[in-house]
Amino acid sequence: MSLMDKVNNDIKEAMKAKQQSRLDALRMLKAEFIKNNTAVKPTDEMSITVSHAKRLSDSLELYAGNEEAIAKIKAELAVVQEYLPQALEESEVIEMINQIKANGAKDMGAVMKELQPQIKGRFDGKRASDLVKAAL
Repeated sequence: MSLMDKVNNDIKEAMKAKQQSRLDALRMLKAEFIKNNTAVKPTDEMSITVSHAKRLSDSLELYAGNEEAIAKIKAELAVVQEYLPQALEESEVIEMINQIKANGAKDMGAVMKELQPQIKGRFDGKRASDLVKAAL
């Protein structure tokens, strides 16, 4: 079952349960999937989910002081995070970096190129970059 199918099924369940805030969040995520499918260069559904969650997290900073908007964004973010893969611990990422270094990657670009697909959506890329700099 694809992520889009799972979201569609969850939309139906939210409608039956009359969970309006959950329904709104799922519809926004579905809209992102549809927009991606009509794009010139569509990407995978997980990338869309990750970028949507990132935009919601960034929105929290923009609406500082507006408690009502922050509450809505946090509720939507909680729903979207259900569709993200399990997050990695920092120690797991450090272990991956050390393993990549052991395979012969010596510069930052080569390490990040191998690391990025492994951590996509599961760990912050900026934090991973800092860890790679520290390891090199």
